Amino acid sequence: MTLPRLSLVLGGAASGKSAFAEGLVKSGPARPTYIATSQVHDDEMAAKVAAHRAMRGEDWTTIEEPLDIAAALTTAPADAPVLIDCATLWLTNVILGEHDLDAAQRDFLAAIAAAGRPVVVVSNETGQGIVPENALARRFRNAQGRLNQAIAAQADLVVVVMAGLPMVLKGKLS
Repeated sequence: MTLPRLSLVLGGAASGKSAFAEGLVKSGPARPTYIATSQVHDDEMAAKVAAHRAMRGEDWTTIEEPLDIAAALTTAPADAPVLIDCATLWLTNVILGEHDLDAAQRDFLAAIAAAGRPVVVVSNETGQGIVPENALARRFRNAQGRLNQAIAAQADLVVVVMAGLPMVLKGKLS
């Protein structure tokens, strides 16, 4: 399969979106690069990261970068397709770190647009639940929706994954 310039894979928690995105990226001939945006703050997250690493195996170059996507893309091998997993944790890092959200989103979008290789971005769909009860959660939900819309507007392929099943929203799987 030839990967598009930019793909967005959306889904809820534990929907199978990461596994689907990994399959997309591994379909190419070059060794893929995984940009991990998570930060490990507790044992639960450490276990989740370890499980993701084990599922990916040794066939990946991994770059751990919680904020600076442009720097991570510059560090990645030039011929490698890139998986960014995930935009939701990246956004969490931006908001909780009290960074300039508008500037950070502009930089993120510019970095993936200028990547010069196939990029697959994984992101959570957070807008289908109830309205959160607190201001921070509402701010996050709204920012995530805007980020997802902006990435989808740039993307050649947008897929939502539910129960491990992909549904194409934009473009086509070839």
